[in-house]
Amino acid sequence: MVVIDDPTSILRCTNKIYLHDLLRSKKLATPRTEILYRDDPKQLRDLSERLGFPMVLKIPDGSFSRGVIKVETSTDLDRAASELFQHTALVIAQEFLYTEFDWRIGVLNHETLYACQYSMARGHWQIYNHGAKGTAKSGGFKTLPVREAPPEVIKLALRATQPIGDGFYGVDIKQTPERTVVIEVNDNPSVDASVEDAYLGEDLYLRVMQEFLRRLERKRLGIIG
Repeated sequence: MVVIDDPTSILRCTNKIYLHDLLRSKKLATPRTEILYRDDPKQLRDLSERLGFPMVLKIPDGSFSRGVIKVETSTDLDRAASELFQHTALVIAQEFLYTEFDWRIGVLNHETLYACQYSMARGHWQIYNHGAKGTAKSGGFKTLPVREAPPEVIKLALRATQPIGDGFYGVDIKQTPERTVVIEVNDNPSVDASVEDAYLGEDLYLRVMQEFLRRLERKRLGIIG
């Protein structure tokens, strides 16, 4: 069966610990990160010296800003780690990098498709604020032609998808005055009307369909890979 979101990409992207190790093995810039083990509480003692406060704790399989907690103090760290360890044996601890927006670069078969800026939710440090009253609140967005995105962001996004596969990915990148780092690579990224397609319009969907057609033709001809 011809697919865009292939099983290997799903396995590589949905486990944040595996993904971090993979990106680091390819010498790609990521936030300073440590893996915490439920059975080794001593790890928490010196964690602030290595990562500093604030820091971010994540479960390995979270998505849409869920399972992510920012901690400001040692007390916060102990409380958040205890909460997350009720659901998982491993937790990711990362340095906190503040930016007003995250870059989301869409990549299809090793070619850039779109460039978006996802702003943080109002008064919050994440794009989605699940603690808001009522439904979750999200920040705004800005979609740019790929050529107008910083070249270092585009280059890093393309490098980040190389070890994943040739599917359709959304690469999340933070850029500070000092550094440009990969936060994660998402398989099966969101494509919402008037957001990711705001610049390309129907051409975005045509490019995805053309890639499906290319793969179907290669399969019909017996071409592997």
